[in-house]
Amino acid sequence: MGRQAHNEVRRLVISGYYGFRNSGDEAVLRSILLALEEEGKEQGIRIQPIVLSADPAWTTEMYGVESVHRMRPNELVKAIRSSDGLISGGGSLLQDATSAKTIPYYVGVIKLAQLLGKPTFIYSQGIGPVNRRWMDPLIRHVMRRSAYVSVRDAESAALLGRMGVDRDRIEVVPDPVMGLPLPAGAAAAGGVPPAQSSAAPGPAALGEAAPRPGAQAAAGEAAAAALAGLPPAGPAAAAPEGADTPPILGVSLRRWRKDGADLVRAADALAALSNRRAVRLRFLPFHTPLDADASREVMERLSGKLGSGSTAELAAPGEDPQRMLLEVSRCDALLGMRLHALIYAANQRVPMLGLSYDPKIDQFLHRLGLTPIGTTERLDAEAFAAAAADLLDGREAWLASHSPAIETLRSEASKPAQHIVRLLRH
Repeated sequence: MGRQAHNEVRRLVISGYYGFRNSGDEAVLRSILLALEEEGKEQGIRIQPIVLSADPAWTTEMYGVESVHRMRPNELVKAIRSSDGLISGGGSLLQDATSAKTIPYYVGVIKLAQLLGKPTFIYSQGIGPVNRRWMDPLIRHVMRRSAYVSVRDAESAALLGRMGVDRDRIEVVPDPVMGLPLPAGAAAAGGVPPAQSSAAPGPAALGEAAPRPGAQAAAGEAAAAALAGLPPAGPAAAAPEGADTPPILGVSLRRWRKDGADLVRAADALAALSNRRAVRLRFLPFHTPLDADASREVMERLSGKLGSGSTAELAAPGEDPQRMLLEVSRCDALLGMRLHALIYAANQRVPMLGLSYDPKIDQFLHRLGLTPIGTTERLDAEAFAAAAADLLDGREAWLASHSPAIETLRSEASKPAQHIVRLLRH
């Protein structure tokens, strides 16, 4: 479809876990905003977002959009009343694992929009776990009255079906972050193929290995970092071309168990890898400051245990999700506990190992034909070390196996935006 002139404006309220400085959720918001803007251009209308945020001033500064406080009823009502509809999502909004208040809040926002006569759209949500059965009718009620319902995995669709939502009304789509582009101009530095710098996948063959930080790409990595405003990535970034530098394993961890046993096991596994082969461990904090604290704890445990030639460092990409995406693109492989660390890796075709703390990790990996390397309750250090070494040394084989699934997710990431803009036009 050719681009049409912008002759109409549609105001859309966007509800989600925004303004909390969580890179994964902020990446969801950025991806939704970009997809809506692109689809609006394609279909001849201009989308004017109003984001519900825990920190409206920060959200407005970060994204250049109107924002109101998510917990102030007067502002909520005013924003929704002035809008043409409400998007709920993406992310894991309708679950009660973190709090019994989460589902009532997000359902309440959707219901408020419906009571005000506004169409509601469910955008690539991960549904569940829902352990309190009394919440089922709350979810069923708003889902049945929504103009469009999309979820990010088959398990979420099945759960809604068991709650009584017509399965034919539910579209299974990728997480929106599968369509997130790198920062503007980043690909020009040679760090990744040009096709990965735009919202839609380009013609580059997925099976081709993108240049990675190492002997042949150290200069490109440093240039890409400078272009995006990132700090240098350490010794490898400054290494002369041809230098023998170890591959980078990105590491995204979070504290889950109160006793910290999961982080202890992760440290032991990373130490085992470093003693098997030289590796540069680059810790990526997706939720600051919590993930940075967890990363430092693991790095302290690694002190004196790293093998010869191995190093550990903490990245500081800032709060822009696209800068974190660039950080992930510079890795040769990734160990991810955060869901969106794994999604970033898939977006940039970086081989990954997932450490599961929640069913959503297993569900995403399953869509790529993968299973977790371990959980917060069990992680075999030597098995991890062997698997990670295989990824670092066999990227092409991994891509050959998993690129088709990745390409499917990338190509379908904008489906919700297409449907929502089309519905708003009519």
